[in-house]
Amino acid sequence: MPPKASGKANPSSKQPNHPSTNHPKHKQPVSLDERLKRLFTSLCAQIDGGHFTNAIKTCNKILRLDPADSDALQTKLFLLLQTEQYDAALSLLGGATSGDGPDHTFEEAYAMYRLHREENAATSLARIKETHRGVLHLEAQLSYRHGSYQSSLDLYNELLETADPQSEEYSDVLTNLTASQKHLDFLNMGSLRALHALPSSITSTIETSPPPSVQPTVSLAFTSAALIQQTADESVVANKVKKVRMKRVPKGVIPGVTPAPDPERWLKKSERSSIGQSGRKRRGGGGGATQGVVTENTPAQGHSGKSTGGGGPSHSKGKKKK
Repeated sequence: MPPKASGKANPSSKQPNHPSTNHPKHKQPVSLDERLKRLFTSLCAQIDGGHFTNAIKTCNKILRLDPADSDALQTKLFLLLQTEQYDAALSLLGGATSGDGPDHTFEEAYAMYRLHREENAATSLARIKETHRGVLHLEAQLSYRHGSYQSSLDLYNELLETADPQSEEYSDVLTNLTASQKHLDFLNMGSLRALHALPSSITSTIETSPPPSVQPTVSLAFTSAALIQQTADESVVANKVKKVRMKRVPKGVIPGVTPAPDPERWLKKSERSSIGQSGRKRRGGGGGATQGVVTENTPAQGHSGKSTGGGGPSHSKGKKKK
């Protein structure tokens, strides 16, 4: 009799475990160039989408990896100016290393101008060698703030002549040009000298005094205009046609198209005004007399004491006289 096979498996028949297949493989570290490439891709997408706050954070990540990256510095400066963070922009310009990189003197002057540091802005503009349209705009604004309206007017005229009439710059320059012209007219027409000729008691309080009260005629005109408008609104509401509910309209009737029903349809035909006006003659009755009229023939008295009618002897009996 052959021996029975045991239920235990032979340990030698098991395949050996390989430690390399149980543990995951270690990822290779991303190179610096690849990380910068990914960050710049995200930066472009954020700027195109208008997400400037996140774009500034991405610029900070790039500068932590490469502090000397000129493209990241230029982009961050642009974003700080766009988000009106002028102090941060000046700090970035102050900490930037000077070298062969682009000149940021104009950006520095613009940030100082927006911070109302006009003297520093004028000093920075004086150091700019190449003059472009941005420099002319900033010089005109500084001249306007300093009260040099003639200088700002000349600069705005120069910019207006070379600007595209369909551009947004043209409308902005035209607005600033008008403001400079009005201030210049105020000074040249003697209005300022007239203010200086006033007593000191008036000139000292003229800027702090409240505006003059509104004239009564203006209030009456405003009230009359309001009443006219209210009357017009009420007339419009009164003339407004009420919408017809289609559920209440009989079948086959179209509102505004089907003629209106006869208002005398509930009266007898003999009582309607249209029947009385017809030219048909009535049967019987002489002389076209209307209904209810009675005609009496007055008898004529003869010599015999008998009355004679219109057509023959009368048969009426009377009392005999004694």
